[in-house]
Amino acid sequence: MSADLDPDRFIALSYVPARRRAAVGALWRLDTALGAALAGGREPMISRIKLAWWREALEKLDRAPAPAEPVLRELAGHVLPAGIRGEELAPMEEGWAVLASPEALGPDALDAYARLRGGLLFHFTARLLEGPDEGVEAAGEAWALVDLARHCASAGDSDVALAAARERSVPRRWPSRLRPLGMLAALAARDLDPARPPWEKRGSPGRMLRMLRHRISGY
Repeated sequence: MSADLDPDRFIALSYVPARRRAAVGALWRLDTALGAALAGGREPMISRIKLAWWREALEKLDRAPAPAEPVLRELAGHVLPAGIRGEELAPMEEGWAVLASPEALGPDALDAYARLRGGLLFHFTARLLEGPDEGVEAAGEAWALVDLARHCASAGDSDVALAAARERSVPRRWPSRLRPLGMLAALAARDLDPARPPWEKRGSPGRMLRMLRHRISGY
């Protein structure tokens, strides 16, 4: 499975300052790689084994050279030098691992997924962008839950994830440094609008215009 970014994140990444673009891109591709590890196995046990490999590999980055895996090499080359350790990144695996369970996702599992995937992803991105992180993790949780809803096989599961996303309190206005993240949060809010039919194609003109408006205004 590819670790390429989806069109929404690819566009948002283009607004990251050049000196941090490689680091943020590596971090975001880690998230997609973890998702690909989950999606690539038909059996939950296979998915958990793949995710456990990623966790161990992330932890090893702090004490050994990166193996011949592109995302890990990008992290070692751009994210670790920015002050974020592999040990800190490793818990992101736990968020994705929640989805490897054959059990239906209850409130606790959804919260763990949102916090350890989206919350951490937005937190580390904010650190790379050197911006304030107040409310950032909640926005990341909402974004992750909306992304989960987009991929749910049943409408009922999707509705549960969307309801959990609406419970998160996200920043109203984003500072300039964090607007690449704010773009993603704005798109998640757009997807949560009940008046808008799900799901818009990522990277569509309407979504691009929404991102541009956020980049200019912060809202």
